[in-house]
Amino acid sequence: MDDRDLVDVDPYDPGDGSLPVFRWTQAGREVLATRRQLREMRLHPGGQEPVARIECRGGRRWAWLYRIDRALPKLPMTLAKEAALDRAMAARQTSCPACHRRYFHCLPLRSLGSCLECSNGTPADPASYIAPPATHLLAA
Repeated sequence: MDDRDLVDVDPYDPGDGSLPVFRWTQAGREVLATRRQLREMRLHPGGQEPVARIECRGGRRWAWLYRIDRALPKLPMTLAKEAALDRAMAARQTSCPACHRRYFHCLPLRSLGSCLECSNGTPADPASYIAPPATHLLAA
């Protein structure tokens, strides 16, 4: 075999524009990671495009893979970000019109018009709502 026959091949670049597909546990964990794995490492993709795809369950489940060396550190949580997230979560949560508690789950407002405790007396778990005045949940 001649040196001219040897070709330097990048396994993460198939050359035809498509992304390589790895089966479960075949992708190099020290090189590639999913978004969730990057989050556990306190990183984020940082605008990079996915370089591969990992599949499991016969291709019915899949996730994009990103290069760890190109990932950026997660940005720290600021009070402004935390306040914005609290406002967004407050918009998703439901307040009872009768007792004004902000529940962490959806209330049957169309059928009952209020929470179960106000409607029929079923006691609500205190961990499932914020008692009024529900202004914010900021840590600082």
